[in-house]
Amino acid sequence: MNRLAWRSFDWVLLLTMLALTGLGIAMIYSGYESLYTEPGPLWDNTVFRQAFFAAVGLVLYLIVALIDYRVWRGLSRWLYLGVLVVLGVVRVLGRTEFGATSWLSGGLFGVQPSELAKVVITLVLARQLGLDREDLESPAPFLLSILLLIPPVALIYLQPDFGTALIVVLLWIGMVFLSGVRWRHLLVLPIVGAIVAPLIWFRLEDYMRDRVLMFVLPGYDPSGASFNIRQALISIGSGGWLGKGFRQGTQSQLEFLRVRHTDFIFSVLAEELGFLGASLTVLAFAILVLRLLRIARLARDDYGRLIAAGVATMILSQTVINLGMNANLLPVTGLPLPLVSYGGSSLISTYIALGLAQSVILRRTDPEAALL
Repeated sequence: MNRLAWRSFDWVLLLTMLALTGLGIAMIYSGYESLYTEPGPLWDNTVFRQAFFAAVGLVLYLIVALIDYRVWRGLSRWLYLGVLVVLGVVRVLGRTEFGATSWLSGGLFGVQPSELAKVVITLVLARQLGLDREDLESPAPFLLSILLLIPPVALIYLQPDFGTALIVVLLWIGMVFLSGVRWRHLLVLPIVGAIVAPLIWFRLEDYMRDRVLMFVLPGYDPSGASFNIRQALISIGSGGWLGKGFRQGTQSQLEFLRVRHTDFIFSVLAEELGFLGASLTVLAFAILVLRLLRIARLARDDYGRLIAAGVATMILSQTVINLGMNANLLPVTGLPLPLVSYGGSSLISTYIALGLAQSVILRRTDPEAALL
């Protein structure tokens, strides 16, 4: 890669990513780690672990950015098969946490393969849908993308991890629309949705159906499961314009709010940093998505364009769903807030995905760059 190509490096993307990660580490400390002062092994400290995951993720981000993204086109089918094998292993040997068997024990920490699966599926779909316009006249690429989507979504859903399965489906929908698939081929989607929706509903776990019913029917709360939603709304509403101050939020510091370092970290942020802090956080995510869409627009080929667009879709959909469930605008799905919520697998996978987008923009000015 020549010196000219490095002028295309998206520093705004990198700095925004690091700013959101730093904000997340601060909120994890305030809302969770600072409440447990008993001495223990350093690795048990959630702040240290998140900082460690961020450092590993940053190294992988730079490595992936250095590698020409076109390399992954030929490797995508093997990565896809590998992900299916690992997801199958999770079904047999996985560790159960929070009601889902989605983890593989890895010594000091567990690994959640479904998070990495989102990145691999982005590469697979970009390869399948990044075709010439003439090829997209045929329904074959669109139908094959559905066939490629079904196995990983089914394996993730059966863990059960409905939230991650939903993100993968939304990722596919976004990439299909952005690929230029003909509208007449998309008419099959409502038909498939009408057939699949009842099957999904009756396959949902009881607590998943309760979450949906609580959203649709505010008075429906058979097990008091809406308690945390109420606490999240109190947190957000009580923050005011400027917030109560760092480590001064009552709902988090008095532990009324549960899972406050993962699913509901935005509620902690809104209570302590107020409307201003929450708005700046949303603005940071908007900048991140807009930079990814810019990369998609400037990409030198359809494969790179769809990679960047897929990463943008993945981050945007997960952010909207997480913020929506914190504000009780969407049912609770258990999805973390990208880059901010605690979680090594989620953080590292997001860094890798953003590294892929950085690789695309680095090569827009050097079409003859040698593959690394």
